[in-house]
Amino acid sequence: MPAEAARELRLRHVVVLGANGAMGAGAAALFAAGGCTVTMVARERAKVEGAIAAVQTIAKSERIADSLCGATYADGLDQLCRDADLIFEAIAEDFAAKRALLAEVDAARPPDALVATVTSGLSITALAEERSPAFRAHFAGIHLYNPPHLMTGTELIPHPEMPEPCVRALAETLSSRFGRQVVRCRDLPAFAGNRIGFKVLNEVAQLAERYGVQVMDTLVGPYTGRAMAPLATIDLVGWDVHQAIVDNVYANTRDEAHRAFKLPAYMAALAERGHLGDKTPDLGGFYRRVKVDGRTETQVLDPGTGRYTPAQPLRVPFVEEVRDLHRRGRYRQGIDRFMSAEGEQADLARRVVLGYISYALLRAGEVVDEYADIDRIMAAGFNWAPPSALVDLIGAQRTMQLLERYDLPVPPLVEAAARGEVATPLFRLPFVSPGRYFAG
Repeated sequence: MPAEAARELRLRHVVVLGANGAMGAGAAALFAAGGCTVTMVARERAKVEGAIAAVQTIAKSERIADSLCGATYADGLDQLCRDADLIFEAIAEDFAAKRALLAEVDAARPPDALVATVTSGLSITALAEERSPAFRAHFAGIHLYNPPHLMTGTELIPHPEMPEPCVRALAETLSSRFGRQVVRCRDLPAFAGNRIGFKVLNEVAQLAERYGVQVMDTLVGPYTGRAMAPLATIDLVGWDVHQAIVDNVYANTRDEAHRAFKLPAYMAALAERGHLGDKTPDLGGFYRRVKVDGRTETQVLDPGTGRYTPAQPLRVPFVEEVRDLHRRGRYRQGIDRFMSAEGEQADLARRVVLGYISYALLRAGEVVDEYADIDRIMAAGFNWAPPSALVDLIGAQRTMQLLERYDLPVPPLVEAAARGEVATPLFRLPFVSPGRYFAG
């Protein structure tokens, strides 16, 4: 795409490779709903038909299939991509497999066609090594969050050789036409959202080995500003996906929280035996649901033994108090109660949540340009309370004092806000109340 024409970016025909996966079907639904003709490609015809049915379910419309056509790789990428404006690769998160498919795309793509990968954290530059200059100038990561029709957060990671006008046009199109919350990221492992989010998830998984699964999911549960408890989230995402993300960050970064990305040995051993979370219901993950005497029983993993025992009701007094305040819409009072609670369990929960604030805001200037980008991707990608919203509820001065108490790095933004050098409140996403993230 010539740089001078980039502002006129129009997407008419999108080819989705790996359309039978959850992300492929979700992307196809997104592009079709935005007015594109979408060719959905999978290895087998039956999988394509299943993917089209999945799109109809996502869109809640049978007629959306009017914009879809199905194909298999046997039909030939030369033919499938001959008039494509965007070729969207959504196969499994496997570096070698993606590289091999992108090499075929390079040979088949029209001269001005954009190419995107939906990778959740692999290097865009490395994926495009040995590709043609024209390919590299039209290549980007477009990381959608699952499910795309509900989670509007989108990370855009352009290849360094993509012309800036093209990058801006692509970002504007994703935003204005497809309703995405676009955050531009640098090409660093796991980008912004997953790097921040999976640091927290893996840290909780590490702590679960000592304190227990139910305890940690209760202490760092929805009342702290997230849609789901952390270990239940890992089960939903899949242990294999979790491992791929944290292993990638652990191997390729050396930041202040490096150890938090070390996959617990018990998770590695169980994953090797097939425990992948919700996608392996019989084996389970941190939780599993089994039939006992005709009823469904939720069982919980004991990380020390690898065995499962029935889940037991668990009540933590300070957590119940915070939840009650949240239920009444008293979010500031709820967070104040959380920050002032006494005891080891309160300390555990605070350290994780304050670690999230510290780690997230320190990625501004490294992975993204501004802290507002971090807020947007954690809100629209993870459905977690943005870190600046937590700082506002806690208070900048108190946040700084608590971070120092727990020997966590104090982000410059928090220091500046505590000194009155930055206007508060920090959280300024339009049309969004921070209260939406705190479940009672």
